[in-house]
Amino acid sequence: MNIDSAIQQVFRFYVEGFQEMRLGKTLWLIILIKLFIMFFILKLFFFPNYLGRFDTEAEKGEHVSGELVDRASNP
Repeated sequence: MNIDSAIQQVFRFYVEGFQEMRLGKTLWLIILIKLFIMFFILKLFFFPNYLGRFDTEAEKGEHVSGELVDRASNP
């Protein structure tokens, strides 16, 4: 048994498994919707791009290091 046939067997195993699922497809759909909400929708509203206003990497680094020092000195 070579590597290609082993990979094909594993692939076929998963494809056939997903085709036979009934409840599992619904659960996977729910999981994918939740991941979409967490990573795309929440990121837009709760995690703004603060570093987008800086032009160079040096300015971004300066801002981040300044924020870290300020937050460490003012707990």
